[in-house]
Amino acid sequence: MSLLGEAAMVLWYDIASDAIFEHDDWHTHEHLPERVSIPGFVRALRWVAQSGSPRYFVMYEVRDVGILSSAPYLERLNNPTPWTAKMMPSFRGMTRGFCDITSSFGFGIGEMLYCVRLEPAPGKEVALREWLTQYAMPTISLQPGLASAYLLEAAATPQMTAEQLIRGPDAGVTWVLLMTGYSPDSVMSLAQGELRQEAFEEHGASRNLSAGVYRLQFLLTNKEVPAALRGAA
Repeated sequence: MSLLGEAAMVLWYDIASDAIFEHDDWHTHEHLPERVSIPGFVRALRWVAQSGSPRYFVMYEVRDVGILSSAPYLERLNNPTPWTAKMMPSFRGMTRGFCDITSSFGFGIGEMLYCVRLEPAPGKEVALREWLTQYAMPTISLQPGLASAYLLEAAATPQMTAEQLIRGPDAGVTWVLLMTGYSPDSVMSLAQGELRQEAFEEHGASRNLSAGVYRLQFLLTNKEVPAALRGAA
């Protein structure tokens, strides 16, 4: 498995336009280092939309989904730093999920990402999973310009915390498909071709589907966080 853990927290959101520059500064220099210093957090990635919305997709890879209800993680969420408390009201439309990584194909993480939030239509879960894991993911991830494919499935419900009370309620997720690649054109074409919305619906997905193409903006592993910050976790 190319992702660095068995589970992941995934987030999609917009930021008030006048706070984007400060968000990226805060997220890069305080928030992501703080998060990946928590025991069990392995890597954090921030992506920015090239097509579709919302603006940001963020993924935290963790050792297992239990890390996301651990005391060290909840302690951070319920005691936000002053800078975090300042930034939270700038968030718009947060969607957040705690997921197991259930299938992976290919290798690594390409700089471009086709990200799809989806859920099976009633009675179609088996058919949709079979199409994704037996055809779409293993076949498409090997095409020129592409690199890897991952299926994430919701495994736990996030608790209400002090941070969420500041920014407002979060929407949830069911399944997430991640297709990464090194060619912007190849990844962009997925949204208009083999993995357009109609293809998912034909194979058992509900119409409650959201997709976008994202570019990797920042990546941080727990080994890169200063030792002093890791020791404080």
